Amino acid sequence: MFKRTIREAALGQDIYATFMAKPIQGQPGSAMHIHQSVVDTATGRNVFSNEDGTASELFHYFLGGMQRYVPKALLMMAPYVNSYRRLTYGMGAPTNTAWGFDNRTTAFRVPNSDPAGRRVENRLPSSDANPYLAIAASLACGYLGMVGAINPGDPTDQTVNEDGEIELPRGLLEAVAVFEAEEHFKEVFSREFVATYAGVKRGEHETFMQVISPWEREFLLLQV
Repeated sequence: MFKRTIREAALGQDIYATFMAKPIQGQPGSAMHIHQSVVDTATGRNVFSNEDGTASELFHYFLGGMQRYVPKALLMMAPYVNSYRRLTYGMGAPTNTAWGFDNRTTAFRVPNSDPAGRRVENRLPSSDANPYLAIAASLACGYLGMVGAINPGDPTDQTVNEDGEIELPRGLLEAVAVFEAEEHFKEVFSREFVATYAGVKRGEHETFMQVISPWEREFLLLQV
């Protein structure tokens, strides 16, 4: 509904609004950052904080789950061929699974907050994602970390998205493969969902493969 409202408002001004992840070459793409915490339904307390205000074990396990599983669930957060053009060097987007305190170059940022507001910002989802699927995937990864007691790596205060190894799927087919291979997702989302969603995305990629891009014409047509 939000996207439709924005598009209609733009048309009223004789312009177009797009939620494509990477619409302009050489410019940063568009993201859909997700802020998330977990609240105890019985007490209303944020389980990411201990009673003395320090970060809880569950908070760290949630981060550990994000680091381990989000790359495998990226298909639900970056669902199109174009989504992966955003996740590259020098464009302000994450390129790995690093986390840090108020570090906007990491995939998982912990904003400055009081204990009740302690949360994790997942900076990987792109603006083209279905928000319901992206939020479900992000929470599922943190949940798997909590139930599996997965410890995260050390936080970083360095700039980590301008060089080094890209630790994420580099394209749609790779994202489909790692998504499909993760057995925990078949338990959390169901085998039927995983198979159907992966099949839809493979079909979209086949459609993309039928298109010859300007890059191919420029670099291959008269050069090979």
